[in-house]
Amino acid sequence: MDINFNKNEDHNKLLVSELNKRLGKVSLGGGKSRIEKQHSNGKLTARERIGYLLDAKSESIEIGAFAGEDMYPEHGGCPSAGVVVKIGYIKGKQCIVVANDATVKAGAWFPITAKKNLRAQEIAIENKLPIIYLVDSAGVYLPMQDEIFPDKEHFGRIFRNNAIMSSMGITQIAAVMGSCVAGGAYLPIMSDEALIVDKTGSIFLAGSYLVKAAIGETIDNETLGGATTHCEISGVTDYKAENDQAALDKIKSIIDKIGDYEKAGFNRTVSKKPKENPEDIFGILPKSRTDQYDMYEIIKRIVDNSEYDEYKAGYGQTIITCYARIDGWAVGIVANQRKIVKTKGAKTKPSEMQFGGVIYNDSADKATRFIANCNQKKIPLVFLQDVTGFMVGSKSEHSGIIKDGAKMVNAVSNSVVPKFTIIIGNSYGAGNYAMCGKAYDPRFIVAWPSAELAVMSGNSAAKVLLQIETASLKKQGEKITPEKEAELFNKIKDRYDNQVSPYYSAARLWTDAIINPLDTRQWISMGIEAANHAPIEKPFNLGVLQV
Repeated sequence: MDINFNKNEDHNKLLVSELNKRLGKVSLGGGKSRIEKQHSNGKLTARERIGYLLDAKSESIEIGAFAGEDMYPEHGGCPSAGVVVKIGYIKGKQCIVVANDATVKAGAWFPITAKKNLRAQEIAIENKLPIIYLVDSAGVYLPMQDEIFPDKEHFGRIFRNNAIMSSMGITQIAAVMGSCVAGGAYLPIMSDEALIVDKTGSIFLAGSYLVKAAIGETIDNETLGGATTHCEISGVTDYKAENDQAALDKIKSIIDKIGDYEKAGFNRTVSKKPKENPEDIFGILPKSRTDQYDMYEIIKRIVDNSEYDEYKAGYGQTIITCYARIDGWAVGIVANQRKIVKTKGAKTKPSEMQFGGVIYNDSADKATRFIANCNQKKIPLVFLQDVTGFMVGSKSEHSGIIKDGAKMVNAVSNSVVPKFTIIIGNSYGAGNYAMCGKAYDPRFIVAWPSAELAVMSGNSAAKVLLQIETASLKKQGEKITPEKEAELFNKIKDRYDNQVSPYYSAARLWTDAIINPLDTRQWISMGIEAANHAPIEKPFNLGVLQV
């Protein structure tokens, strides 16, 4: 262990400490006073409801914990997008649970709330996972209704997805545990079965005040749409529960009786822990995103028994392709190698070296072939991203880098086996795309606290933007001194660096989560288990390729 290892370890552990601190803040939702108010009304919080529903001491993962972070300061914020989404186990069955957080603006829907709910439904649809909705929401956040109501990926898409999932045979159960108003009232009733909690749950298209204003009828909310009304008069709901716990117990009982599912048949054997210590990751991963390191050492600390079978080891060395197991599941790994490597027959000339984290012609070609092989063998793919992009310059262009890059993008796009993306470090430009970025439908895409997502690095982008800014100011007759140029550069870089932060991406759901590197195996394993619920229904076909 050298001094750099220790410095890296300190830095990366501080990043994880900051992650845990932020998660602790997010878990409070709208704050302690609003949690106390929820309790005084006889209700559990969203997180308490999920905690009670999921099997005790079982594993779970949270989707979008940082969604909405720092996005709506003028509206008082929207922690976790006002909805908590977790994948876990109920009576031993893997499910996804979506719970409105009534401590955040009474559970009202912001634009990011709709996006997060749609992401949860997308996961359920892709993996054919049972989905449970714990409803406690005041409906659309009216000051932002124009950004949530009418478009394709807005509020109405939720109910369309309810219908699609029903036709697919995906179990949907809803418990109305608070307000459920206006268009939102359709969600629980479009589910397979609906529960309502007595005295605290209510469902109606329009509340008592609006009814009075619209048609002059005077009626209280409980009579209008409470549990007794909907269980005994309208027949809208199927079960009446005395309290939150009773409603959640009923859900457990319903889930317990669901039959087994048809499996995709991904290969799994007995899980083995890595031989190499996973904690070493903190010392291996460099503090600076520009420094080199050996991705093989990261892989050894993620895969079972620290063993892998490498494909085309001596060819296209800036991408590592190998077969391995993670928690017993067979996987194909596509990873960016961050070390400078020698090309075949090279000595020490810079022109004969390949830069780490850059995708060259040969590495793109190798990755394309490997992805095709994994599809043929029905092996899930894991992408470990630390990529600065494709190689540029005359040599690469004359060798057809665009064509080779297009082949790799084509293979990623048409892949039919489940894909999982872990952003370890850099995720820049077209490298993000080729290494299965968000646009390429990974089942899960998560980032380590060390990740950066952008078109290019903050330093490079700031230099480009500075040239544009100074040229504009000079045209206006302003004299640019070295001091002024440095001030402009730092201002631009600070703004850009904020945007490349993993928290900026997580807030907008460009990633599903920011995770402790030590949780990577759990995310991949639970992800493949989820994907195993959905048999592959179409063959792998690359379409037209310029070979």
